[in-house]
Amino acid sequence: MSASEAEERAQFTLAMRTSGIDDLELLRALERAPRALFMPQRFADISGRDIAVPIGCGQTSPPPSVLAAMIVALGLEPSDRVCEIGTGTGYCTALLAQLAREVVSVERFQTLALEASARIKAFGLDNVSVIWGDGYDFHEAGERFDKVIVQGLIEPPAHEFLKLIAGEGVLASVFAGPGRGDQGIVRLVAGREGPVRIFEFGRGRGLRPLERGLSRGL
Repeated sequence: MSASEAEERAQFTLAMRTSGIDDLELLRALERAPRALFMPQRFADISGRDIAVPIGCGQTSPPPSVLAAMIVALGLEPSDRVCEIGTGTGYCTALLAQLAREVVSVERFQTLALEASARIKAFGLDNVSVIWGDGYDFHEAGERFDKVIVQGLIEPPAHEFLKLIAGEGVLASVFAGPGRGDQGIVRLVAGREGPVRIFEFGRGRGLRPLERGLSRGL
């Protein structure tokens, strides 16, 4: 690694810490998987910044701090099986795969799915499966997961995605309020008897649930 690359990674890690990311395992995963490896080549020069990046098919890759905050909200354990809805470039998938036992990622755009799968293979991860399909219908396959992360805006309680959760699993995503004008990271915890507890996480505040977190049933 060159001195400039080392400095860039150090600055990136500092930016993540400043945004409220203090999980050491996640920070190490971020350092091991430079974002530029998973972004379109034409955007390699800006991939180290904490900004959204266009990735093709009309999609964008969220800022790393947002992805990291969603991962923190998941509360991953090394034994977890994780379902990711929206593979994108495979960047978040690579982060998840370093922290969990297995990741199954579903991408509705075939081009993105194929490219992400190739990047993940080149990175050397063997605990990831990338599936080309519609995430809204994936629950019909019957698989259940310990943790589910949804890339893109949802409106809780997001029944289609909660059906993917096993037992008292957890779902994390970006919440879209009325008119999509009020957005925040949410953690949905499914109960064995049906109710869902919803907590909103705040970036830059230690990622603890905000006081306006709420609870609602299915």
